[in-house]
Order: sequence, then C-alpha cells, then structure tokens
Amino acid sequence: MVCLAYAPIAVTEIWPYASPGAPALGEWLLGRSVSPEFVAEAVRDRIGPYSRSLAPLIVHSVLGGLLMLLGPVQLLSAVRRRVRLHRIAGTAFAVTVYVSMAGAALYLVRTPPEQAFSGAAFWIVLATILVGTVGSVTLGVLAAVRGLPDLHQRWMLLCYGFLMTAPLLRLEWGFLPSLYPGLSIQDINRVAIMHLGSLVSFGALLASRALDRRATVPGLTGTWCPGPVLVAAHLAGAAGLAWITVAFLGQGTGGRRLLLAYVVPYAVTYAVIAVRAARARVRGAEWAREEWRLHLAALLLAPAFSAVAVPVLERTMGLDRLTALTAGVGIGCGILAYAAVTVVSLRVLYGRELLKRQQASAERPTGQEAAMATPGAVSAAAVSGEGDR
Repeated sequence: MVCLAYAPIAVTEIWPYASPGAPALGEWLLGRSVSPEFVAEAVRDRIGPYSRSLAPLIVHSVLGGLLMLLGPVQLLSAVRRRVRLHRIAGTAFAVTVYVSMAGAALYLVRTPPEQAFSGAAFWIVLATILVGTVGSVTLGVLAAVRGLPDLHQRWMLLCYGFLMTAPLLRLEWGFLPSLYPGLSIQDINRVAIMHLGSLVSFGALLASRALDRRATVPGLTGTWCPGPVLVAAHLAGAAGLAWITVAFLGQGTGGRRLLLAYVVPYAVTYAVIAVRAARARVRGAEWAREEWRLHLAALLLAPAFSAVAVPVLERTMGLDRLTALTAGVGIGCGILAYAAVTVVSLRVLYGRELLKRQQASAERPTGQEAAMATPGAVSAAAVSGEGDR
C-alpha cells in the first residue's frame, strides 16, 4: 500500500524544479498535512542542489516510481509461484534499479557533500543507500543465475528495503513535524536517518524469515555464532552505544533528540530479534535460530562500527563532530545488516559445499572395491586364481 501510494509522488516530485508550477502530488499532500511554510522551506533548500543535476534526478525519481510498482509485482509473483511473470518483473526491476541509481550517483558526484540537500550527513547516508541498493540487487541477480533461490530472495528483499527509505522518509516528513513543532526540514531529515537504515533492514529480515519456513538447510551443522561470540558482540555493542550516548548528550537539545530517535527503534529491533531467536531454539528450528543470531550479532556490532566511523569521517571529510556523529550513526545499522546477509549467504554456501563433499566421499569406492576396479588389480587377481588352481 505504501509503495502504490508513493509511486505517483515519486514520479512527479522533481518536475516543479525543472518547470515551475508543474503539478507535484507530494508537495500538495505535504502542504495540507504539515503547512505550506514547511513545503516552501523544503523547496527552497532543494533548488540549489537540484539545479545542477535536474536531468539525472528526473530519471532517478521517475524510475523510482516504477520500482515502487515492480517491487510488489515481483514479491507477489514469487509467493504465488508465477515463475515466468517473476522472471520478467525481476529483469525489469534489476535494469530499472541500475538506471535509477545511475541518476542518483550523478547527483551525488556533482554535488559537494556540504552543499547537498540537508547537508553532508544526508549526502553520506544517501551514498551508502545507493551502494547498498546496487550491491544487493547485483548479488540477488547472481544468486538467481546460480540457482540459489533462498539467497536470491534475501538479497532482493534487502534491495527493496533500501528503496523503501524514500517513501518512509516522506511519511516522516508528515509525522515528525507534529512531534517536533517548528523543526526545520534539515533537522527532520537528521532525525529520520537515525533509524531508517535500521528500520528497512529489519523489515527485510522479517520478510525473509516469514517466507522461509525451513527448520534446517542442507549441510547445516553447528553454529557460526556460538555463545562466546554473542557475548563479545554484546560487550562491543554496549561500549559503542555508551560512546554514542555520551557524544550525543554533549551536543545539547539537538543531540538528545537524535539519540532518542536512534535508541528507541534500536531497542525494539534488538528485543524482537532476541525473542525470535529464543523461540526458534525452543521449537528446534536450527536454521531460523542461526539466522536470527547472526543478525543479532550484526545489530550489536552496529554501534561499535558507528563509534569507529565517526572519527574517520571527521578526519577524511573534514566534518564537524555533530555532522560526523549523525552520519556515522545513520549508516551503522544498514551497513551491518548488509554484512549480516553476506554472512548468512556464506553460511548457506558453506553448508551446500560441505554436503557435496560428504556425498562425493560416500560415492567414492574404497578398499577392495577400489582395488578390484583397477584393470591391473583384476589381472593380478586372475593370475593368482590360476595359480591356486
């Protein structure tokens, strides 16, 4: 429903910047849900950055609207086992992703981070989403070509999760101003990027687990996330979260607002994944438990990754502490979710390779069978039998 509602908004979003006065459904809705002043501020702040890359942005937004329609078609065709329709929609989806993201890449390359809409932190988050979207759709296509439907499903859901940041951000434009009256569009965007990466990757995980009913997978033995690893991840996550908390609290009211926007969704995500992993263990669903635990470890490591990323962004891009902190925290959960899907994919591939080796070992002739299968051995046995006679 969100995708279908957002498709016409995405298609018409950039038109007014190329042709003043052109209809824009998103601006019309936002002006009535928030205020005309809020819309005017958003338009004013985007005129400069968008004017350098209008053609690529129009391509990006129009094809983005098409992706909002192709995604549900692809998902429903997979659920309903419409193989031909799924392949056609999937091919169109992948090509559209590449072309649409090329338009977004041109905008990012032509726009210095500090001059981008909503500033450098927003630019960094957009660039990370772009890389994650292109990378996940590429791995999804490769998995389909290799005949790995379970991995194909996970990567394509993660890709669509990254794409869902666009409509979810627009929903937050309509919701957050009522929670924080008087906040500028730049501050609204900073609040939103605190949790959008975590939200969409969590949604992709929930969808993957809902579609995968298997209790185990071929070759699954043991775990890649034993108790000591999970304990170490908890300790690293607690240290990273403590550092992020202190850093945000040192930034005044704005920092506390951003910390709240990060911590609350993070805690909810952690609780759901931990409970699902425990329930999977109780019912003996080893594969579900393994996937939940791998994603839980990645989620725990996200604050530690962000704590390391902040000083790196400060030094390499010359950002102030608050901007680097916002960007580092904004990309942490998305990057670690991508890493978690990578580890899950390697886990499945390792299990299948292990199973192949076991089957090959079981089929290999051994002992006397191997000796009798050799022509020389057969002749020697014949001579020996003649001598006995």
